Amino acid sequence: MAISLIYSLFWGFGSGLASDRFGINFQNRGAGFSLVAGHPNEAAGGKRPMHTIIPGMIRRAGRVIMPFGVMGGGYQPCGHVRFLTNIADYGLDVQAAMDAPRSFAGPEAMEVERGYSDTTRAALAQMGHAVSIPATPLGGSQAILIGGDGVLTGGSDPRKDGCALGY
Repeated sequence: MAISLIYSLFWGFGSGLASDRFGINFQNRGAGFSLVAGHPNEAAGGKRPMHTIIPGMIRRAGRVIMPFGVMGGGYQPCGHVRFLTNIADYGLDVQAAMDAPRSFAGPEAMEVERGYSDTTRAALAQMGHAVSIPATPLGGSQAILIGGDGVLTGGSDPRKDGCALGY
């Protein structure tokens, strides 16, 4: 059995409200709704806001081999692909796949983490990209690879708090 779980408040402190009884911060997913009539995320009864809570699970030959998750708002879909590409295409182990530098098309510029060389950033700029070094981490991730022999290999991204747990 495997579980991939992402706990999210949506923004740094969710709604800014906590339960008096339990001390739990309330999430803020309602912020994804729009009050603009006709918008795909228009607030209406029975609708759910678009969000990026996408815990992942990989199966091979009918067997679960890795629960994983990448957090980070709009970076999540890109982060899932980057993580899996690092493993499947570049042969990195779970931890190395998480530690590898990241880039993301941010709202103001192509955000390119410090792990990339200045030469890479200059080449992107020459192609016409506005390039910046992000002030905050691009996502965070955890995963557990379940080996064919049952050995568990976990990884936890140093960009965020969290851990990979298995037994």
